[in-house]
Amino acid sequence: MNDIIKEIEQEQLKETVDTFHVGDTVRVHGKIKEGNRERIQIFEGTVVKRQGGSNRETFTVRKTSGGIGVEKTWPLHSPNVEKIEVVRRGKVRRAKLNYLKGRVGKRAKVKELR
Repeated sequence: MNDIIKEIEQEQLKETVDTFHVGDTVRVHGKIKEGNRERIQIFEGTVVKRQGGSNRETFTVRKTSGGIGVEKTWPLHSPNVEKIEVVRRGKVRRAKLNYLKGRVGKRAKVKELR
């Protein structure tokens, strides 16, 4: 039974996954379906966390829009995620950046990796 599940999960994995880490600023190109049309919408922000494994792996991106913090969780191997561009590399010492939720402005920034 376990081998059957692993085999099904292997089929759902993407061949190439863009490499990024927690703290990086990324630009996620996501497919949005509106009626019978499909378009690509870009969501740019800081990666707050990555969790899970195999085809269940997800990552959460946080940005501020109009002074309000917005978080969106994306499945890494989803067909709705077109591509992930890394804009900046971040220097962090945590696996999950939950402390960013309580911060605003310059304090909510992550140092850039040089």
